[in-house]
Amino acid sequence: MNQFQFVAQVVEREMLRYSPAGIPIVAAKLAHSSQQLEAQVVRLVEFEVSALAVGEISGRFNQLELGTNHQFTGFMARKNRNSKSLVFHVVDIHEVQALN
Repeated sequence: MNQFQFVAQVVEREMLRYSPAGIPIVAAKLAHSSQQLEAQVVRLVEFEVSALAVGEISGRFNQLELGTNHQFTGFMARKNRNSKSLVFHVVDIHEVQALN
């Protein structure tokens, strides 16, 4: 199974573009920060990941306000056939309620 889900902020986003087949695509960078429990020790986890939203989801993804938290669901894939770099492909987005 290849499913990845996390809460992150869109910190960079490219302009909406279209594939040669006319499919809308938005590329972005997502930033995550959280505390995770590992071997009974709290660990600060921070990372940035390149992301793509392809097809219908690209419209919603393109409208997200930079710097706001959302839960992203998707899968990891190579950037291209000859690359070892990974890109997160967004398939679903949910708004995260702010904690008071």
